[in-house]
Amino acid sequence: MTTNSSPQLWLYDTTLRDGTQREGLSVSIEDKLRIAKRLDQLGIPFIEGGWPGANPKDVQFFWQLQEDPLKHSEVVAFCSTRRPNTTAAEEPMLQAILAAGTRWVTIFGKSWDLHVTAGLKTTLEENLAMIRDTIEYLRSQGRRVIYDAEHWFDGYKHNPSYALQTLEAAMASGAEWLVLCDTNGGTLPHEVSQIVETVISHLSLVISQETMTNDKGQRTIPQIGIHTHNDSEMAVANALAAVMAGAKMVQGTINGYGERCGNANLCSLIPNLQLKLGYSCITEDQLTQLTEASRFVSEVVNLAPDEHAPFVGRSAFAHKGGIHVSAVERNPLTYEHIQPEQVGNRRRIVISEQSGLSNVLAKARSFGIELDQLKAEAKQILQRIKDLESEGFQFEAAEASFALLMHEALGKRPKFFEVKGFQVHCDLIEGKEASNALATIKVAVDGKNILEAAEGNGPVAALDAALRKALVNFYPQIATFDLTDYKVRILNGHTGTAAKTRVLVESGNGHQRWTTVGVSTNILEASYQAVVEGLEYGLLLHSQAEVAVKASS
Repeated sequence: MTTNSSPQLWLYDTTLRDGTQREGLSVSIEDKLRIAKRLDQLGIPFIEGGWPGANPKDVQFFWQLQEDPLKHSEVVAFCSTRRPNTTAAEEPMLQAILAAGTRWVTIFGKSWDLHVTAGLKTTLEENLAMIRDTIEYLRSQGRRVIYDAEHWFDGYKHNPSYALQTLEAAMASGAEWLVLCDTNGGTLPHEVSQIVETVISHLSLVISQETMTNDKGQRTIPQIGIHTHNDSEMAVANALAAVMAGAKMVQGTINGYGERCGNANLCSLIPNLQLKLGYSCITEDQLTQLTEASRFVSEVVNLAPDEHAPFVGRSAFAHKGGIHVSAVERNPLTYEHIQPEQVGNRRRIVISEQSGLSNVLAKARSFGIELDQLKAEAKQILQRIKDLESEGFQFEAAEASFALLMHEALGKRPKFFEVKGFQVHCDLIEGKEASNALATIKVAVDGKNILEAAEGNGPVAALDAALRKALVNFYPQIATFDLTDYKVRILNGHTGTAAKTRVLVESGNGHQRWTTVGVSTNILEASYQAVVEGLEYGLLLHSQAEVAVKASS
């Protein structure tokens, strides 16, 4: 828990620039604006929006934020130093930076002499001039500057004297932050600690010598920041090491998105810094939004959330072993390093063939069902789970199916409808990539039989459409249900096409999501089981909500 006396640490998010360099990740202008506004709500002080001038999308992004600015965060434009053998005032890309209209600009420059001579094909002295000229020009135009020292750690290890000269050039030109970048992601935490301490000590010495020589009064040292990549699985550890060595700014991305292996994951860094090290990063209320923000960004960029991500993953506080569940029920500290609610997550009790009775009792409570461990129902549910999982069912990933199983064992499972039978016909037309499917289904509702047919671009889509068509007149809320994900797994592949198949179907109603499971040697039968239970559970949620509304009124 942070207090008013907690030391301040500045967060800098680069999801919208560095994060979008991840392979397979692409965002629109609208996507970038939605993410920026969500990060603004989360309380991130600096949000790097992109490189205006590098592409039209980033130019429009900054223009739109000028029309509708963020409420709390500083949006930052990103660019490199000027090119060799020119001047900053004549550099077209710096004009695009100024046109972006941001108070803060992040400029990156070369720290590694190898990049200067082999990459830029210029001299070491010209590179220092590029750093000085670019920062001085931006300062003359009223901009505040963050200097990202690209490849800092590799540069320092190969030529420490020159790497330090690049920082001195940025400092003398008016940069307010000097950010040390582990661009290749190959540095280890003990190296980061030593080098950051060396940098802070060296710059302090430079300042003190200038003061003694020039007698101009004490100049302040620019604050030190850290920017790490995850190529050695050390990005978060390296960022923490830098902070403990004196860095005051941490750069990273939501969910660790970034080029190659990604950037430092802010969803892990923020709680570690705030809850474990006692730094003040965001408010406690904002910290409780972290899990939701992580999932929001993953939805916007259309990447599946990492269910096992620390702090914010769905499995981060999931307990499966019976001994673990029993202990957590008595005292959560036994198997949880923080309270999940602190980061907006929640505890989950996972049901599987490894479950004990404590799992079943705890899981039932999460669905609002109180079971008596001394009565037969609880033991029957546990045995039923073990029997079904031996057949290939998986309830740890299909909690809605487990809830229906519990209701059935207690004799409380509503019978909204009954499927009397179905047929699916597929046409594969030679020369066409897609196949058409037609499903016919017979359903009984309140003793009335309904026969409906529907087409789809595959057998499962056709079956789902036919079932919804048959039921929507009786249950209009079905129109709000969506099938959001469909997963198929072959359980015993050695049997070839006769293999048993497990199907997981995720459904949603715009507010909640739930997953159901079906297992069969017939993939259509397995799909049918999961689809039917998905609709059934959605109707159960709706009926429970109606009861709650009536009770409150």
